[in-house]
Amino acid sequence: MSSDSHNAARGRAWAIFATCLLGFNLSMFFRVSIPVISPELSRDLDLSASQLGDLSAAFFYGFAFCQIPLGMALDRLGVRRVMPIVSLVGVIGAALFAMATSAGMAVAARTMIGVGMSCNLMGPLYLFALWFPPARFATISGIYMSMGAVGQLCATTPLVFMSQALGWRGSFWVVAAVALLQVIAQIVIIRDRPPGLELPPVVPENPLKGMGRLVKMPTFWVVCLGQFFRYGCMMALLGLWGGPYLIYGLGLNQVQTGNALLCSALGFIVGMPLFGRLSDSFLHTRKWMVIPALFFMMLLFLLLGFLPHGLSYWAVFGLMFIMGVASSPGQLMYAHIRELVPHHLSARAMTGTNLFVMVGPAMVMQISGMLVFTEPDAITSAGDLWGVWLFMAAGLFLAGVAYLFVPDSQVVKKFRNNPTH
Repeated sequence: MSSDSHNAARGRAWAIFATCLLGFNLSMFFRVSIPVISPELSRDLDLSASQLGDLSAAFFYGFAFCQIPLGMALDRLGVRRVMPIVSLVGVIGAALFAMATSAGMAVAARTMIGVGMSCNLMGPLYLFALWFPPARFATISGIYMSMGAVGQLCATTPLVFMSQALGWRGSFWVVAAVALLQVIAQIVIIRDRPPGLELPPVVPENPLKGMGRLVKMPTFWVVCLGQFFRYGCMMALLGLWGGPYLIYGLGLNQVQTGNALLCSALGFIVGMPLFGRLSDSFLHTRKWMVIPALFFMMLLFLLLGFLPHGLSYWAVFGLMFIMGVASSPGQLMYAHIRELVPHHLSARAMTGTNLFVMVGPAMVMQISGMLVFTEPDAITSAGDLWGVWLFMAAGLFLAGVAYLFVPDSQVVKKFRNNPTH
């Protein structure tokens, strides 16, 4: 490839990255956009607390149950054909949500948004594997997921300000317009592979047969188990038990609790590109970064049960930051499973594991809720949540032990002596 062609391909790769990143930020925005506008939603649509919960969950169910068919479609049809069509469903869902007049219509619209956003992680990861050097895949994907946090931040104070100026309906019309522009950008910019890159021929098999091959691989299930507990435990902490634990168990006030949870999110943001870079360029391993992280998370969750009431909030901030950092090597599991399966199953493998990433938080929250035998505001010490911490620690321990039997990826080792990668 000539120098001009190489530069053009590199420019296209980063244009694809930027286009996909906008979609991922939209996805992160939508999944956490309900809490700050919930008073207005409840009033306008006459929603109960239970219906608000259904409204929040609808996005995740729509997202999760798309993952397996989405993987089949990506493997057989390519990202350029699939991603704009799926994303357009999200645009329609956002518009319907802005027009919602009932709880049922809002839930249906949120489900459509979840479907529409379901390709904004797996599709880009599939593209990055082809448009960027293999030994930089974890670095690029780590940066991508870390920068996606901007969308989550936009769903907090910025959404409040926009809602005050335009109303929640006007705000979602604006976001729907941005999502439509992103679909147009996908059509114009995205290409399935760089010029001159020859891919292995697609195996002419029934897509369900391909899934059958995948589910017969023990490695696939071990990676899914790791994703289930790694993400599920962290989201259960950040999205459910962190508030009652920090306020009632450790004695922090509401502002300090918010700052502590923010520290955990910042640790996650910092850790993802850091561990991606370490995996790609220095340690040349996926397995031996994931396993220590799972066991370290286990120890940290056990530590939560021993912290005394009245502990310095600076110590709590530091611990929560470390927990976020410890969970971030989990994103390497995407790279790991992609590099362990045949090329024609790679998208299905990544979307299959992503299904467990989305289902994990819901199931861990539900199960852990059965292990708390008091109301949240009746918690008086960290030990009142021992059932939760032990369940999470046991799950992480099981995942870590199982991961010991997974072979390491050979891709980064292959490229470690090539300075151009």
